[in-house]
Amino acid sequence: MIIEEAQRLAQVKEYYFATKLREIRARVAQGEDIINLGIGNPDLAPSDQTLKTLVNAVVEPGVHGYQPYKGIPALRRAFADWYLSTYGVDIDPEKEVLPLMGSKEGIMHTCMAFLNPGDEVLIPNPGYPTYRSNVDLVGATARPYLLEEEKGWLPDLEALAQEDLSRVKMMWVSYPHMPTGATATREFFIQLVAFAREHKILLCHDNPYSLIMNPDPMSILSVPGAREVAIEFNSLSKSHHMAGWRIGLVAGAEPYLQAILKVKSNMDSGMFMPLQQAAVAALQNPYEWHRQRNEAFKLRRHIGEEILRSLECKVREGQVGMFIWARIPDHIANAQIFSDQILNETSVFLTPGFIFGSAGDRYIRLSLCSPKSQLQQALQRILERQLTQAPS
Repeated sequence: MIIEEAQRLAQVKEYYFATKLREIRARVAQGEDIINLGIGNPDLAPSDQTLKTLVNAVVEPGVHGYQPYKGIPALRRAFADWYLSTYGVDIDPEKEVLPLMGSKEGIMHTCMAFLNPGDEVLIPNPGYPTYRSNVDLVGATARPYLLEEEKGWLPDLEALAQEDLSRVKMMWVSYPHMPTGATATREFFIQLVAFAREHKILLCHDNPYSLIMNPDPMSILSVPGAREVAIEFNSLSKSHHMAGWRIGLVAGAEPYLQAILKVKSNMDSGMFMPLQQAAVAALQNPYEWHRQRNEAFKLRRHIGEEILRSLECKVREGQVGMFIWARIPDHIANAQIFSDQILNETSVFLTPGFIFGSAGDRYIRLSLCSPKSQLQQALQRILERQLTQAPS
């Protein structure tokens, strides 16, 4: 006898990468040499000081017990200092900073804290799939808003304002945008905050890519009045190469964070103290550390763009972050077919854009989280494929 699963699971599917990576692992186990350029899993190490702090902290007495749900004061202060030095935003470490065990987990906490069945949530199409799945899991209604390349992958706020938004309670935004690498201007953030205030919508800004090949990192909390209607998620996963450490934060007005804390305190028992101490060290990484990482990504980007152009894809200029988003050739039916074709013919995996929403059907994403040598090898395989397919 098998007990039935909850009805809410009928609204969601297993995460695409969970199933695709299972397939890739099985093929590798059978001897296939697959180059995975699909996942945003940073391969570079955290700073030396971060690692040394962790190693030293784990042997200290008294660090292995439960920790505060709000994180230790030193971590909240480090996040606040980092926001001031990085974004010019002054946030109160006691009231306006809530450390999270990963910002992805915080997305679910937030949906549980604010959404009821019948509430609607504006989610970007294309956009991070977790926004929609978490909205579905809590029984609210996801309402995609279209992003288009011709409009710089920014929402058309004027068009949205003409719609019935009476049931919309929340809107997810993310700039620099994943998967397109598009950036937003301060003027757009000002318009976005005004839109949220007018329609009484909670803006949830997801901001994990702002330090990666982005010359102008911004926080939506820098906009006057934003804290009335906006909260911001950030993470050490991408910017500090600490994806597996699961360290992030949500910043914003105290009432919003208190609501999220109600959920969080019932779902975890605090973050391991040495991880928090190491995160403090990471947040103090000098500008030079980030500059060197960005230089490495720039070199990789050149090869990645060559790979995509060799596949006859079109790459939009001005992208930032650790991915390259490209339009597939017109003669290809869709991105999923294209991705599978490349994988089967060259053993190189690229992410099909359909997983980010219907607006990604004609796009593919390449991750820069692989060494130059591996990217060069992938390029060589693609070029060899082109030669074998060329008419004789």
